[in-house]
Amino acid sequence: MSSFAAYPSLVDRTVLVTGGATGIGACLVQEFAGQGAKVGFIDIAREAGEALARELAGSRHAPLFVAADLTDTPALEAAIAQVRARFGPIRALMNNAANDQRHRIEDTTPEYWDQAMAVNLKHQFFAARAVAQDMRQAGGGAIVNFGSISWKLKQGGMPAYTTAKAAVQGLTRSLARDFGPFRIRVNTLVPGWVMTDKQVRLWLTEEGKADIARGQCINEPLMPQHIAHMALFLAADDSAMCTAQDFVVDGGWT
Repeated sequence: MSSFAAYPSLVDRTVLVTGGATGIGACLVQEFAGQGAKVGFIDIAREAGEALARELAGSRHAPLFVAADLTDTPALEAAIAQVRARFGPIRALMNNAANDQRHRIEDTTPEYWDQAMAVNLKHQFFAARAVAQDMRQAGGGAIVNFGSISWKLKQGGMPAYTTAKAAVQGLTRSLARDFGPFRIRVNTLVPGWVMTDKQVRLWLTEEGKADIARGQCINEPLMPQHIAHMALFLAADDSAMCTAQDFVVDGGWT
């Protein structure tokens, strides 16, 4: 038996996860499916997405994977329409997709900058817009935009990514005001350095481990499940009066 919370309001609720094939996103899909939600998830990584959908096919509601490039807004909107057609109106949106690719200022072209904004920021707005009517008709809903502590730490080496992630919190507060009259909650979930397979494989070094040990108050690995458990709360009715806020899960680093 799990020692973690179960949320009755998530049972049979339609939840959309962007970037849900791997990393934090895959954990979100697993956790929401475990709560009995109807989970649709979108990702460009077709093989990983299809494998995850097969793995969770025995859930109360088998998740639906839709392969799409989230930086292509018409493709994003079409993918959301597929989730809606399968499961009904979307009541919770997890704007999780991102790419924290490292890049030097000297090497950053205008084209790369625009692509970084598209993958880390732009799709969050258009996904939120696409599900807002569902939530209005349902009498409310929850949008969770995923940020990052990287810009708060003044982290260098990826200026386009950190700029986009800082902007996420401005987007959240703007949408929270506009959607609030319809009982649509909009919050930012701000993870610390989460030890996904990708982070460990590509970026984690001995120097990075030392930074974590110095920075986090709780010197233990921050895992995708820690982020997902906060996301469950923000999607559930338990967070009914939480909106326009930042929910930081970083082991006390910031």
